[in-house]
Order: sequence, then C-alpha cells, then structure tokens
Amino acid sequence: MKLSSIISTTLEPRCQIRWTEQTAWTLLRVVIGVMMIHNGLDKLGNIESFAEAYVSYIGLPFPIFFSYVAAYTELIGAPLVAIGLLTRPAALGLFGTMCVAMYHHILVAGLSLPYLELSAIYAGCFFFFLVNGGGLFSVDAVLSNLINKNLFNQKIEQTKLLEKVYQDSNSEEQKSLS
Repeated sequence: MKLSSIISTTLEPRCQIRWTEQTAWTLLRVVIGVMMIHNGLDKLGNIESFAEAYVSYIGLPFPIFFSYVAAYTELIGAPLVAIGLLTRPAALGLFGTMCVAMYHHILVAGLSLPYLELSAIYAGCFFFFLVNGGGLFSVDAVLSNLINKNLFNQKIEQTKLLEKVYQDSNSEEQKSLS
C-alpha cells in the first residue's frame, strides 16, 4: 500500500453527508478539544505534585516523565482534535490518557461514578473520534480530498498511458500483418 493511500485512509472521515449530524459532530469535536486543553495546563502548573498524586500512585515508573507525556498529549492532542487535524492519532493519545485516568480513579475510589464520570465521558468522546475521524468539517477531510484528487489524477494518467501503449502495439501489429 502506498504512503499516500495510507495517509488518505487515516484522514478520511467515515460518514455520510448529513449537514445537521456533521454540524453536531463538529461542535462536539471543538468543545471536547477545547475543554481538554486546561487539563494539560493544570498538569504543567505543578508537575511534581501531579506525578506524586497520580502517576506514582498507580505504580508507573518514571512518574515525572509520564506526567509530562500526559500533559503534552493533552496540550498538543486536544487542539488537534478541536480543529480536526490528525484527529485519529490525537484521539488515540487522548483516549489512552483518559483510560489511565479512569484506572487511577478506580484504584482511589472504586467504581464510584462521581470520580469516573468526567474521564469516562472524555474517553468515550475520544474513542468516537478515534473510530470515525474528524468528520466532514475538519482539516483531515480537506487533506483527504486533496490526496484523493491527486490519486485520482494519477490513475487517469496511468490509464491514458496504458491506452496509448495498447494503441501503439495494435498499430504495430497491423503494420506487420500488412
């Protein structure tokens, strides 16, 4: 599989064109992306405290390192989800971060809904975007359309070249028969 085909498949939204649904999809993507940014900023505000209270508590090695990974995943991934650029990879990172957050909440408070609620909602939203992509009103959709247009033009050129080769070989066969 060619690189451009892989990139196009990764960026292409899996959806039908229903404007009301796509508008709601876009609104959810923007809101969830913008709301997640502050979580990364909060972590960076006191990284040592976050590392001790959350990362060390669940037993991960290198708590400061993983605290920075979580913070920058949220600071970089959330705006990417909000604008719909590289939505699936960004949503994957954010979904993983929210799964770790849910694990922490379960260790601290068991299956208590007040503790799990927000991270579970975020995880569900990011999983949605991981599976479905950014939707039609996203930068991914624009890039996918450009890549697919270029792939389509390449296929047309290949077809024209094959037709020319075929016609040339037919004309040579007719000359040799005459």
